[in-house]
Amino acid sequence: MPHGAADLTTRFQAQHAASRAMVDVPLAWRRERLGRIAHLIETHGPALADAVQADFGVRSAHLTDVADYFVLLAAIGQLQKKLPRWMKPQRVSTPIYLQPARAHIQRQPLGVVGVIGPWNYPLQLTLGPLAAALAAGNRVMIKPSELTPRSSALLADLLHAAFTPDEVTVVQGGADVAHAFASLPFDHLFFTGSTAVGRKVAEAAAQNLTPTTLELGGKSPCILDASCFLPGREGDLASAALKIAHGKLLNAGQTCIAPDYVLLPPGCEAAFEQAFAQAVDRLFPTLGGNADYASIVTDRHHARLHDLLAQAQAQGARVVRLGEGADKSDNKAAASPPHPYPHTHPKKSEAQKNFESIRAHALAHPRQMAPALVFNPPADCRLMTEEIFGPILPVLSCDGPDAAIAHINARPRPLALYWFGSDTTARDRVLARTVSGGVTVNDTLMHIAHENLPFGGVGDSGWGAYHGETGFLRFTQQKPVLVQSRWAMGELFYPPYGPRFQQVMGLLKRWL
Repeated sequence: MPHGAADLTTRFQAQHAASRAMVDVPLAWRRERLGRIAHLIETHGPALADAVQADFGVRSAHLTDVADYFVLLAAIGQLQKKLPRWMKPQRVSTPIYLQPARAHIQRQPLGVVGVIGPWNYPLQLTLGPLAAALAAGNRVMIKPSELTPRSSALLADLLHAAFTPDEVTVVQGGADVAHAFASLPFDHLFFTGSTAVGRKVAEAAAQNLTPTTLELGGKSPCILDASCFLPGREGDLASAALKIAHGKLLNAGQTCIAPDYVLLPPGCEAAFEQAFAQAVDRLFPTLGGNADYASIVTDRHHARLHDLLAQAQAQGARVVRLGEGADKSDNKAAASPPHPYPHTHPKKSEAQKNFESIRAHALAHPRQMAPALVFNPPADCRLMTEEIFGPILPVLSCDGPDAAIAHINARPRPLALYWFGSDTTARDRVLARTVSGGVTVNDTLMHIAHENLPFGGVGDSGWGAYHGETGFLRFTQQKPVLVQSRWAMGELFYPPYGPRFQQVMGLLKRWL
């Protein structure tokens, strides 16, 4: 049920009052709240996975298990284990001119944290920030995505059953509710979504000087070094293609850190095309009706992806649709669609095969979209200027590491960068001369799974980071505390200034 501005304000005020009434939240309380999230996942995981499946149309419960639950439970386990150390005041050294004073940093809750969740991984990317914020001792308000209404509604019911309203509360609604939500005077606002919407969230939050963490999109490049294509190293190319295909096609490309385009040496396009096609067939022997291959979340998003392909093709790019395995499915009606040109060319053309493949997918589920490679699309086409968020992978020729560096640095800084190859010198040059939110070498996506690595963007791809201790600190006020000694010599710095002051300053400057 959508919530109005008055209801949002009432909920916020209740949490705000509770956060000010109890600033020092004990370790036991924080651990117990984390335990409730873990229990919710373990008890209601199948029902939530069914709701996500219903929202998408096609999305395997196994995908939800590995991409949502596994990541969440690992994060909660780390929080439970390391909270005692993270919560302790952190001693810091004291400079000589303030000695014998002592100093430490006291870690306290911020107060009330707002979380605006996305639709692509509606459980992980909503409950993950929730867990980090609760571990830091905060109260949390959540606004899940309206594009996944079934999972959002079920998640709201389960969280309201597990927590009191002054601990965790969930509000639902569309863009108007999201704007009102972002306009509340939170102590911190966490948003995951597109760069365009992130700008609106930041603008709304700025009216209250609310600090924000923005986990946004980005054109994440995937660089295949020339070493992947050396004679006798075909296994390296096959491995790279498989990992790129997995990163690109997980959740049908609806992943913020999915590879957005590939840079490879000139003349290597055919080899990559063949290796990538084989990787797709290995991962998804069939596409139409295959529960492991997710559908696009809405008709609007599906139509947008086809528009991106059509524009690139109209501007001269070569489009190769993959995944003919859908024609091998058991759905005979889907495997044999009526052909638009039944009396021409006894041998099927590539265009005819592509048509049949598309129809097969549509009959299985209208929003399952065949993967596509797009070779050398124009730099100004939407495919190269917008985050794709679908199973389309542009492939561009790039003559060496320096050209890759120039290409990346001429564009907004990406959320992720992927490097494949055995030339460590070239790799290190690229990593040193480019800035990105994160990096995985010889794989894709996996830096997000490392619990001790921060995750976040830079520039247009995001503000701030979370995960592990970084996430705990994101939702923590690090209060500096100086405990002055009765033997302090601070009066030496008091006016009136004179010869004694000058002597003391001269000594201190020599020691600094």
